[in-house]
Amino acid sequence: MSKKELSKKTLTKSFWNWFYGNLTCFSQEHMQTFGYLVAMLPIVEELYDKKEDQKAAMETYTAFFNTEPQIGTVVVGITAGLEQARANGEDIDSEMINGIRAGLMGPLAGIGDSLIVGTLIPILLGIALGLSGGGSPLGAIFYIIAWNALAIFGMRLLYFKGYELGGKAVEVIVGEKANAIRESVIMVGTIVIGAVAASWININTSFKMINAQGGTIIDLQATFNSIYPKLLSALTVIFCWWLMKKKKLSPTIVMLILVIIAFVGVLLGFFNPGLTY
Repeated sequence: MSKKELSKKTLTKSFWNWFYGNLTCFSQEHMQTFGYLVAMLPIVEELYDKKEDQKAAMETYTAFFNTEPQIGTVVVGITAGLEQARANGEDIDSEMINGIRAGLMGPLAGIGDSLIVGTLIPILLGIALGLSGGGSPLGAIFYIIAWNALAIFGMRLLYFKGYELGGKAVEVIVGEKANAIRESVIMVGTIVIGAVAASWININTSFKMINAQGGTIIDLQATFNSIYPKLLSALTVIFCWWLMKKKKLSPTIVMLILVIIAFVGVLLGFFNPGLTY
């Protein structure tokens, strides 16, 4: 009996099924389970000729699955490799495959949320904002092209690397070296986000104490600048982080709080929006 091997065409179809369909029929009960089934369907159809064998193989992937979809692409690649090994008679069963899936989806969700949602996307959006000055469409065009290019290239690379490594990928993904790389990337991303915040957030106070002759006794903003330039901007960023990270408030609620603070600050004369009518 010749050894079964998945064709490049089938692997590519599986990848695109996951890329476009990872949130297929998404629900709180099943999350990405159906998207995973769609991705594994061409794999199973090529490896098994009998419908009964295809059905039995697909039942493996009906178990709950949810992770960060970009980084999580590697899991689909890994299980494609494991499914191929199982079809060739190796000692791999559904329990082992689902054990690897369950063991990886949690760590990869944390890694993906940190690297993709918390680092890459804010960096791309920061650059896009810089290109959008004066209503220019370049920012939106840049983000659409950059995000799709990075997503397609990165996810495709992860898928095929996962397929090549199979079960060996587990140590590569969650081992010590992987954690060190992850922490380094997060640190770089944090620095970049801090630089973007310093460039784009500019909060000043107009509060001044005036003497009887109309001279300025205290210019609060000038005092802040002499101690720590952009102090109010830094405090605002830290305040927003504290509300979302420690108090678990949504970004919408945080923005509403900032609007209220700005409104009260203008009424009290602490902020001056510089509007003229």
